[in-house]
Amino acid sequence: MTPGDEAVAQARLWLGTPYRHQGSLRGVGCDCLGLLRGVWRGLYGREPEAPPPYSATWAESAAPGTDPLAEAAARHLLPVGGPWPGYAPLPGDVLLFAFRAHLPARHCAIASGPGTMIHAHDRAEVTEVALTPWWRRHLAGVFRFPPRP
Repeated sequence: MTPGDEAVAQARLWLGTPYRHQGSLRGVGCDCLGLLRGVWRGLYGREPEAPPPYSATWAESAAPGTDPLAEAAARHLLPVGGPWPGYAPLPGDVLLFAFRAHLPARHCAIASGPGTMIHAHDRAEVTEVALTPWWRRHLAGVFRFPPRP
């Protein structure tokens, strides 16, 4: 099984987990970053770094020229080059989304197939949804989990 397939299997364990800002407990609550952190723990054990506290609008107040989510991803995941107009995700790809061109990425998901992803969304629960054209337009970064040691 590839690291990507393992990541999808881990992410599917979180389906139905309610949304909770800054949470990362399967079945109890998580946000999009908490889901990614939980999948990391399921694959590798301990997280490589703890995220700092963050507000729901943290991306809008990030220092100009910075992209904290993409920078953290680049420290621990393998980058997939872009741009991505015809990109077909591989299972387990970590997808970053920016909702405004001038703002940093503020949402993440895990691709579960070429046209689907698993994510935690505000006022919802962890779910597997279509990677629609709307999501594709907001794609700001793609990363892959590294092989397990």
